[in-house]
Amino acid sequence: MSSLPLSWPSAATATTTKPAFPSSHLPSRPNYSFKVSCQATNRHDNQNHKNSPQLSNTETNSHVKLDRRNLLLGIGGLYGATTNLVSADHPALATPITSPDISKCSTGTNLNTKQPLDVNCCPPMSTEIIDYQMPPVTKMRFRPAAHLAGKEYYAKYEKAIALMKALPADDPRNFMQQANVHCAYCNLTYEQAGDPKLKLQIHNCWHFYPWHRWYLYFYERILGKLIDDPTFGLPYWNWDNPDGMMLPEPFVKTDSSLYNVRRNQTHLPPALADLAYTQRKPTKPDKIVANNKSIMYNEMVRNAKKLEDFYGAKYILGTATDPGPGSVERGSHMAIHSWVGEATPSGEDMGNFYSVGRDPIFYSHHANVDRLWTIWRGLQGPKPKDFTDPDWLNADFLFYDENAQLVRVKVSDTLENEKMGFVYQDVDLPWLKNRPKAGVTKSKVATTSGAPSPNTVFPVKLDKVVKVLVDRPKKSRSKKDKEKEEEMLVIQGIEVDTGKFVKFDVFVNDEDDKPDEFDKAEYAGSYSQVPHKNSTKVTSMIRLGLTDLLEDLDVEDDDQILVTVVPKAGGEDITIGGIKIIYSS
Repeated sequence: MSSLPLSWPSAATATTTKPAFPSSHLPSRPNYSFKVSCQATNRHDNQNHKNSPQLSNTETNSHVKLDRRNLLLGIGGLYGATTNLVSADHPALATPITSPDISKCSTGTNLNTKQPLDVNCCPPMSTEIIDYQMPPVTKMRFRPAAHLAGKEYYAKYEKAIALMKALPADDPRNFMQQANVHCAYCNLTYEQAGDPKLKLQIHNCWHFYPWHRWYLYFYERILGKLIDDPTFGLPYWNWDNPDGMMLPEPFVKTDSSLYNVRRNQTHLPPALADLAYTQRKPTKPDKIVANNKSIMYNEMVRNAKKLEDFYGAKYILGTATDPGPGSVERGSHMAIHSWVGEATPSGEDMGNFYSVGRDPIFYSHHANVDRLWTIWRGLQGPKPKDFTDPDWLNADFLFYDENAQLVRVKVSDTLENEKMGFVYQDVDLPWLKNRPKAGVTKSKVATTSGAPSPNTVFPVKLDKVVKVLVDRPKKSRSKKDKEKEEEMLVIQGIEVDTGKFVKFDVFVNDEDDKPDEFDKAEYAGSYSQVPHKNSTKVTSMIRLGLTDLLEDLDVEDDDQILVTVVPKAGGEDITIGGIKIIYSS
């Protein structure tokens, strides 16, 4: 197996996409006309948009004559007029991820095992897609910390969820239909740009935050409309703060609409959420708090200095699934999913991507992930940096809004939460003051370990602890050098089966060899993955910041560092292609 390139993956092929059709569940379809509206709307009412520009087409069986990219070009889209030309050799022709043809949502067979899938995530069909325009913000939605919200708030929230669950089963705003939105986008059921060989996936890439922000946005608006409260905001589970690390009490009341029976019963209150969770023996509460604060500092500060390291790898048309997750996504985000889900290999509901939306705590979990995005941008100063790449800004997705209207949305509209009409309750950030200290400074373990060079070890199956001695191309760098370039440890060619829960941790110059302790500077970061119902083999990579770590260890003058990779779950299902150090500007 060859090593991955250090640049994030580029597109290989772009093919035609098609508009949505009335039904994906009939064995054959009669001829009919469909309408696609290009009118921007805030959908405050249920009008039919009779004056909207329309296009019609007739389908015979599965043959479609309209190329959706031509339509998008007609409304000013940036989706390219070429076919089968996007490649690594022609990056200028790359195009952003486009909203899927939901008529081709597949229940199909497992991509890995070739066995029939026993789950249908496909959404109700619509003959009209509206390009969504956010309404003016007249009243701000307030998202409270779940552990601080009162009885009156939870009575309102429980009523909203109960009403959502009571909607007709085929209403796209129904609770299970909303759960299926995540399943369809994350369980490899949509074709990417109409190419059956490439599946759409919005995890483990730079679309992770924007897509989930839109998901919560419409979910929240649906709930607010059901209880006629335009200020209603979802509660966020404040698991990054010791005061909020327990599963919020209202979610564990068995008579509540917020309750879900498919959770790990040993993790109910007073158990504390473990951000280093590995499905192994439980960690002592005081150690959980210390570990959690260190992990959060790593994910939000030390490993999040560059845009792609916080957001995730570039993902455009033609990119293979899971090019590379960002720091929070691969760490605390995955840990919470696994920690809440059933204590079984499949981990349902929260512990498996296809079923996560069936547990109401999912939305509070992701509200906190979204809040961390807002906090991270705030930590960058008054003018936070974001991708300016049109392949990110112009990527679009489909959701049903509070009026059951199918709408198309763009990444570019998600950058400012207040412009989207919601704010978060302020709480303390204890992890921000918790830069981990070195267990041992000026360690000589790199020179005395006798560990081999990466070139003699990789590729390797991670069924045991792997230690390698990695060369540093540059040392004794000045403050100016560090400001210009971040020294990074790249772990590439990470091959995993998406049907399995896997996790490994990475340590640098760690003399203690205590793989369950993370409140120390020697801890560099982690990679983890929650299982999918629909599984396939993927190849990914991660980048871990070294600049601060090496300062804390006081080994900036060393020629080499000792890197220890510790499998914590599914090591026999993980292969690593290589490890090296790069400098990212």
